[in-house]
Amino acid sequence: MKQQSLAHAVEGNVRPGDVVHLVCGHSRWSAAARELVRQQWGADPGYTLVMLSLSSLGALFFRGGMVRKVVTAYSGDTFPTYTPNPIFRDAYKSGEVEVEHWSILTFTQRLEAAARGLPAVTTGSLAGSSMAANDAYAEVDSPFGPVGLLAPLVPDVALLHAPVADAAGNVAVAAPFLEGVWGAWAARRGAIVTVEKVVEDLGPWGHLVQLPAHRVLAVAEAPFGAHPGGLFARGLPVEGYGEDIPFWTAARDATRGDFDTWAKHWCLEPATQDEYLERLGTDKLDWLRSRTDPESWRADAEAHPVDEAAPVTGWETAAAVAARELVARIDTLGADAVLAGAGVANLAAWVGVARARGEGRDVCLTAELGLWGYTPTPADPYIFNHRVFPGSSMLTDATRVLGMVIGGPGTVSIGCLGAAQATRRSSPAARSSSARAAETMSRAAPTSASSSRLPAPNVCPRRSATSPAPAGGWRRWSPTSASCASATASCGSRRCRRAATRWTNGCAPCARHAAGTCRWTGRSRSSHR
Repeated sequence: MKQQSLAHAVEGNVRPGDVVHLVCGHSRWSAAARELVRQQWGADPGYTLVMLSLSSLGALFFRGGMVRKVVTAYSGDTFPTYTPNPIFRDAYKSGEVEVEHWSILTFTQRLEAAARGLPAVTTGSLAGSSMAANDAYAEVDSPFGPVGLLAPLVPDVALLHAPVADAAGNVAVAAPFLEGVWGAWAARRGAIVTVEKVVEDLGPWGHLVQLPAHRVLAVAEAPFGAHPGGLFARGLPVEGYGEDIPFWTAARDATRGDFDTWAKHWCLEPATQDEYLERLGTDKLDWLRSRTDPESWRADAEAHPVDEAAPVTGWETAAAVAARELVARIDTLGADAVLAGAGVANLAAWVGVARARGEGRDVCLTAELGLWGYTPTPADPYIFNHRVFPGSSMLTDATRVLGMVIGGPGTVSIGCLGAAQATRRSSPAARSSSARAAETMSRAAPTSASSSRLPAPNVCPRRSATSPAPAGGWRRWSPTSASCASATASCGSRRCRRAATRWTNGCAPCARHAAGTCRWTGRSRSSHR
């Protein structure tokens, strides 16, 4: 019998020294993770924590002295915005906790390699970055050219919250998936799964079953088991709920103050999920259920009206300037997709894509959570706002978004990204590293729209700022035209839209392809300028 109490499921299946994979998905948390913290706080079990995004609650494992090593793609807070966390910083700086950082794509690929039983998996990510120094990554020569290889990442046990399972242990999961359930498939012993409800028969929802019973160690009913994360459960026999942003924010604030008292109240004292929910209260639970309504943003807008009279902030200016530049780049490249980064870059991506679509451009927003073709809602600036899920054109996972949309040859993509720090001028070594990374990452050559040194919208991108300009200045270059749009002068540059590689001026072949034919589409230059 797989169905057990939450306490028994965790106590009987997690051992000291384990590599514990906490599956984030679109929920980011699990009641099983909270129970593990409750049982092992201060016991020094020596875990290796494998968690794609630590968020503020990941600090519980640090503060409780539970981890020796972390494998992650992000060590920081997620609410109310992305910020460094002092608990992670201090643990890494002191050497108390070892950290191994990966990109989101390679983190997922390593779990997939383990699930498939492969000795390694190829990747187009990491080349030229500092993460290429990780022991589990290697660049090797092959008959097909240089190849990046990733070693498998094998957890001992995985913790996962899902909407529903049957008593046998089959588990149904709703997209978007982020890293998916590869880690649950890969875990040496299997997965501990908490669900909103255990049903007798999952047959009607078999198309949503992502994890079969033989990979599951135990199933425990835990209503609101993703809290403070949300749960999207469209098409399943349970009710979903939104994210508890005030709770996430309070957890973040606690890591800067009396975190022990906060942890005691929310993690160590409640002995069961029911006791935990009692502390939240029925009003809070009802409010979280209401946030699954795509129109619920209107209540937020009324509660937090925009102060039109307030001075424009530096961040707002940055978002506006980046959005304007993004529209120009979408036009120049004929972009199919914009990857929305975090923070102000996210707002810039939303505004830029909305403007471009308003001008008739067929470009979509995408996000690594597994979102494609989504429309942001007002009054909720979070990049993974659950209220956009129902209206998204496609709900998928990080592998498809980062591995195919961004990394594949069939999509022209722009990354609108945020960074904590950037240099005004890159060094020769940095330029060389960036060139290698761009060559490896994507034939579509994704372009960042976040640089402060990009040309102004009325400057031809094919000309430098010091080039002589015709009367009236250079007009925006068009990817569907042989030249600049200026009526009096031309820069003579052309670009292969599939490879984002400039054609040579005045002769037939693409600068990168032979015989005037694009190797990716098989078309001649004249047919897809």
